[in-house]
Amino acid sequence: MESQSRTRSGVETLVLLPGMDGTGELFTDFIAALPPAIPTLTARYPIDEFLDYDALVAFVEKIFPTTPFLVVAESFSSPVGVLLAAKRPPNMKGLVLCAGFVSNPMPRLAMVATIFASSALLRMNPPEWILRKYLIGESAPATLVQQLSGAIRRVKRTVLLERAQAVINCDAKNALSATVTPMLYLQGRQDCVVDAKSVDEIAARRADMQLKVIEAPHLVLQCAPRDSAEAIMGFVNSLRD
Repeated sequence: MESQSRTRSGVETLVLLPGMDGTGELFTDFIAALPPAIPTLTARYPIDEFLDYDALVAFVEKIFPTTPFLVVAESFSSPVGVLLAAKRPPNMKGLVLCAGFVSNPMPRLAMVATIFASSALLRMNPPEWILRKYLIGESAPATLVQQLSGAIRRVKRTVLLERAQAVINCDAKNALSATVTPMLYLQGRQDCVVDAKSVDEIAARRADMQLKVIEAPHLVLQCAPRDSAEAIMGFVNSLRD
């Protein structure tokens, strides 16, 4: 690092946009893996109120720092990051999409959401086998299972359902085409939620996008925090004012 608060690119803060839970509580290990001189600012979405993607853009804009920053948008929040980048904020120096998408990444999710909508399932917490199979992998430590389960439990079930519906209806392709900010995509090699088609769809509109494949399932930042932090800091330091 060239100074205690500034990278070679001038980026001073990482703005973190959370996944489906929206709590921001799952960034702990990733933040700990970052250089201590890099401040982070985590967006924490309402746990009892659904905000659509346009409303989340307005929500996040209110917390933007006045100094140069980079947005790290995880999964559910990737359209938020793209919509923000399309507005070209003057201090936004780059965008990192983690297991990101700009349209429904999993058409089968529509069926899953319909099943989840039953009143019985809305009262249930996802069992550990589902979390491991789709989000964190079989080898994830018990502590990560507990963290993920706890974050999900905090959020009103109807809010989670509406967020799932927002993913199904998502279409940020035109916004992506309007972006010019440098982009990095972190892809989990074992991701079975967002597949390579979503990556290809983004790359088709941003041929200059950098791609980093990490040995991890869907929750890349949580399952491989050190590798993710290294990749993001490499991207940050590759930027120039």
